[in-house]
Amino acid sequence: MPESYRPHLRKDDEHPRTTSQSVSSNTTVSHATVQDVLDKKDGRIITIHPEQTLHDAVVLLRDNRIGALLCVDEEGKLAGILSERDIVRKLADQPGKTLPHRVEEVMTRTVETCTADEPLVVVLRLMTEGRFRHMPVVDGDALIGMITIGDVVHFRLNQLELEALQIKQLIVG
Repeated sequence: MPESYRPHLRKDDEHPRTTSQSVSSNTTVSHATVQDVLDKKDGRIITIHPEQTLHDAVVLLRDNRIGALLCVDEEGKLAGILSERDIVRKLADQPGKTLPHRVEEVMTRTVETCTADEPLVVVLRLMTEGRFRHMPVVDGDALIGMITIGDVVHFRLNQLELEALQIKQLIVG
């Protein structure tokens, strides 16, 4: 017999198996990034200058129905962030005398930022551990957006709804 001869085996008659789904495809966590969330937003960045008053800030917060403002200098670079929480703290310290104060007196100067290509799960963890709800998104020194805990939750709920629909279609056929 030649060395290359191999007898016919039962497995030679089996057709290769194909699967449309696997355990890994059904359990792999989405690798969503901050950019995925930004893509769903309108792209507006609401800012305020540190020299403006808290009255200006609360008007902007109210009119835009948001919870924080990014504070930028004359060149548009991030100088801080002013949240509703910051204003409430000042109100508690100086009731009735808060609105004339300048934003720079109340804003948070050390701001945690992220980039658009960062994984959403990492940013969410930072926000949760740091106990803040708003995070500016930067590209180098340029401010390109802001994401909130609400944005992330909304994005994830949409993902879950889509996954449920896909599973339902798989079951129904």
